[in-house]
Amino acid sequence: MGDVVVLAADFEVNAGDTAWILTSATLVLLMTVPALAFFYGGLVRTKSVLNMMMLSFGVAGVIGIIWVLWGYSMSFGSDVGGLFGNPAELFGLTNLTAADPSNPLAGDLASGGVGGVPAWAWVGFQATFAVITVALISGSLADRVRFGPWLVFVGVWGTLVYFPLCHMVWGGGMLGSSGWVAELFATPMDFAGGTVVHINAGIAGLVLAIVIGKRQGFGKVPMRPHNVPFVMLGSALLWIGWFGFNAGSAGGANDQAGLAWVNTFVATATAAMAWALTEKIKDGKPTSVGVASGVVGGLVAITPAAGFVSPLGSIAIGAVAGVLCALAVGLKFKLGYDDSLDVVGVHLVGGLVGTILTGVFATENNLWDGAQPGLFYGGGFAQLGAQITAALFAIIYTGVLTAVIGLIIKATMGWRVPEAEEVSGIDLAEHGETAYETITSGRLN
Repeated sequence: MGDVVVLAADFEVNAGDTAWILTSATLVLLMTVPALAFFYGGLVRTKSVLNMMMLSFGVAGVIGIIWVLWGYSMSFGSDVGGLFGNPAELFGLTNLTAADPSNPLAGDLASGGVGGVPAWAWVGFQATFAVITVALISGSLADRVRFGPWLVFVGVWGTLVYFPLCHMVWGGGMLGSSGWVAELFATPMDFAGGTVVHINAGIAGLVLAIVIGKRQGFGKVPMRPHNVPFVMLGSALLWIGWFGFNAGSAGGANDQAGLAWVNTFVATATAAMAWALTEKIKDGKPTSVGVASGVVGGLVAITPAAGFVSPLGSIAIGAVAGVLCALAVGLKFKLGYDDSLDVVGVHLVGGLVGTILTGVFATENNLWDGAQPGLFYGGGFAQLGAQITAALFAIIYTGVLTAVIGLIIKATMGWRVPEAEEVSGIDLAEHGETAYETITSGRLN
């Protein structure tokens, strides 16, 4: 732990904890650019790689601006009806200072429940969560979406969906310790984003894939990853960055951060091997893309549970996630929706696995106020009921609002590039460039 610096009579900054949160924020930003950009960019065809990477960069640009203007205030400001924080309270982050003891976001809330981290550090850390959540959705839209409408969606969806759900779970809203789910069962627990990030992004990806429609040739022509080393690189960078995502969510350099780090490592390793084994049994060979996807599936599943379960519980969560996510990615061909890069199979399914199994494997240590140990640790069904209810609420809330936003954009701006441009190459059509200059536009795959 770092030296304590006194800024005001009622607030002390812990230098070590603050340094860890700022480091974690940087690691989480790495998860979007470059990690997710490489992972998604490698999975698409040659003619779409730049557009795919631009979607991630665009999210960082739009969310970065609106987070400072009203996003942080909507997420962590004074509660309005349990749904969102007051967007005007800290608009533009005016009057935000950890040295001011009258600031309602200084102290415990600003540091994620651990004193000593100033609000400014928490603003940066939580900004990167908003960025990665929205960027994840882009994987369901690959090869066919115009850049402009995507940027509009990012701003509107962040405002109407992400910021409110973040407030409901982490900012003192209706899914917290004083909300209706806590009164019915127990306080839903989401350590680093099972509901807020992964179920949220996964159901949004499913809805948009249906609203926007299939790619030209989906199910009829091969749409293989154009650069598998990019996929592996992106997956590895996601694994590294995720330690900031999960261990940083402990709010400081403490014992729970160490537990979250170990759980994140072992659950991910287990999921990668479980995915590979599933592929071996199902298809005869384990693939590199499968192992890379298994890494992401394990990271997703352990996210809501990382600080609440034991390493043995993490192994169980990783194993279940690896198998179920590997099986779930094939659903799009059976059900007919074109989730290009398996946002549904990995993030929605993985998020559900981790969120629900938190109610099974949570130990009696590190529980949130009003939460109970999991089913396997003597807590009965209360916590499991809370986890399932919160997951279902997130699916309904996000699904309905995403459909409304997606349909309005479709009816006004239009989502898709013209068919001829989609076939010839969205990179050239939308950005006037190609990823590989030695390949002519007529030969792009």
